[in-house]
Amino acid sequence: MKANFLILLLPLLAATSAQAQFGIKAGINGAILDGQNIEMETRYKTTFHAGIFARIPVLGPLSIQPEVLYSLQGSEFRSTVANYETKLHYLNVPVLARVKVGPVFAEAGPQFGVLLGAREDGTLRISAADGYGPVDRPADSNYKKTDFALAAGAGIEVGHLILGARYTAGLNDINDVRDLNGANDPRLKNRVIQGYIGIRFGDE
Repeated sequence: MKANFLILLLPLLAATSAQAQFGIKAGINGAILDGQNIEMETRYKTTFHAGIFARIPVLGPLSIQPEVLYSLQGSEFRSTVANYETKLHYLNVPVLARVKVGPVFAEAGPQFGVLLGAREDGTLRISAADGYGPVDRPADSNYKKTDFALAAGAGIEVGHLILGARYTAGLNDINDVRDLNGANDPRLKNRVIQGYIGIRFGDE
């Protein structure tokens, strides 16, 4: 796990030697676990993210922007026997190509994530006799420890203030629960819609 954290932090460490600008950002998430073979209905849940970024000039309007973000993700699950939500705590490192023309910018690139923890909270049907009961338990063993996604977004930057929106789509199945044959196991992928505000330090 320590090696993973070092790998994820390398883009920001490299940026310190490239005359980069820095900033902070925070915003809301609309997060869901989507995929295939999911027996329950999944719904978006509103959460948040926050972190830091660096901006490395490349050429003209083009720059590279690595970030380190804490992001609370997951999904709501609904069925006749279950009503609960999964909370997935991620440390995400997007590394984005960014093009800015006037106050408008667009950005896109890969995102690497490490799962810091997972919990399930809600109600589940225990049995026909006992009915429904509360569930509040760790779920770390149900999800893979790493995630890989593609991110794309746009926004405006006026002075040092940044307003933006972004969509990240997970590419790999993060479900780590397998039955004996594995043929119909749920394949869960992170999907997150983000709106954020940021502050950039330093002159362009």
